[in-house]
Amino acid sequence: MATIREKKHRLPVESYRGSVVVAFTACVSGRATAFVDAEIVRKCEEALLLEAEKNRCEVIAYVFMPDHCHIILQGKDDQADAMAAMMRFKQKTGYWLSKEHPELRWQKDFYDRVLRNEKEIETEVAYVLGNPVRKGMVENWAEYPFCGSNVHRFDDW
Repeated sequence: MATIREKKHRLPVESYRGSVVVAFTACVSGRATAFVDAEIVRKCEEALLLEAEKNRCEVIAYVFMPDHCHIILQGKDDQADAMAAMMRFKQKTGYWLSKEHPELRWQKDFYDRVLRNEKEIETEVAYVLGNPVRKGMVENWAEYPFCGSNVHRFDDW
């Protein structure tokens, strides 16, 4: 019987390197509600910021919804690697979850989209931060505790 191969859905790895801006969405397997626990979110935030820094990326915006997260990364320079930052973030948090919360795990893979101009970036940031509002969790995105950036002070927005 022939092996069924998954269709490749990624751009070439070079597309994620340098000063590029990439929006990622990662889901919890089975749509389990992982990110309602402040301890889990705190550990994931720490790992996200650490891996972004190690891979020379800034975290433009992120939000941890109960069963998924949205992350927008921007490379700081030619040595930056947004894909590596995201993959290592999922690997580290996945390992931590397997030890501390074995009932929770990441869904295989994630979605990504390279943002090509300022308008796309602004639209994506608004979408990411607006997630808790659209889901009826808060009336204003600034009330939601599980979002942030290591670049922007959103309270100024």
